[in-house]
Amino acid sequence: MKRNIVIAAVTAAALIGGGTATALATTGDDQGSARQAANTRLSDDDGRDDQDGADAQADRDDDAARAASADLTASEAIASALKHTPGTAVSAELDDEDDSAKVIWKVDVLSGDNSWHSVRIDPSDGKVLGSQADDEDDTAQVRAALKGSSVTAEEAAKAAAGKGTVTSVDLDEDGKNKSWEAETHKSGGAEQDWKIDLGTGKVTADHSDDQDDDSDDQD
Repeated sequence: MKRNIVIAAVTAAALIGGGTATALATTGDDQGSARQAANTRLSDDDGRDDQDGADAQADRDDDAARAASADLTASEAIASALKHTPGTAVSAELDDEDDSAKVIWKVDVLSGDNSWHSVRIDPSDGKVLGSQADDEDDTAQVRAALKGSSVTAEEAAKAAAGKGTVTSVDLDEDGKNKSWEAETHKSGGAEQDWKIDLGTGKVTADHSDDQDDDSDDQD
């Protein structure tokens, strides 16, 4: 009934005012289309946010599963790698092997001749599964960052172990405040990032990722 009244009103206005009523009617259609488009965009954005959240949770679950499956600690993996390939351990990460379901420790070692090696360690018994040469272009930065430091990657891993199961330790050679960075997991899947001072071994919470996330949200 209301729809018939509106049509009649538009028709009467068209007879009196020429194209004015047509413009009004068109404007109403445009507003409806705009509202529909806005609702569609909001729905799409919500869907992407949900998917991003699901992906992030899946990554956290995978990391927690890796941590639970390893009998060998990060510091033990580094020690095993250095026994096989002498040098300076620059990073260690508990990760999937070649995108397979098998989890291994990957330890990057900088040898005395400035050659890089990636050593794969079995997380169950510390056995060296293999080693391969790597090409890195930040050798000078790494050497400069570690010059005068007294805390090794192995010691940094041991220090961070007091915060949870260490799943990675890596040298942050960029920026003003150079340090070791470690990621830990606790039972239940909670993860946290830490900085370990190169001189003292002091462990502090790393909030840089949180700040990056806040910046992304503001954008």
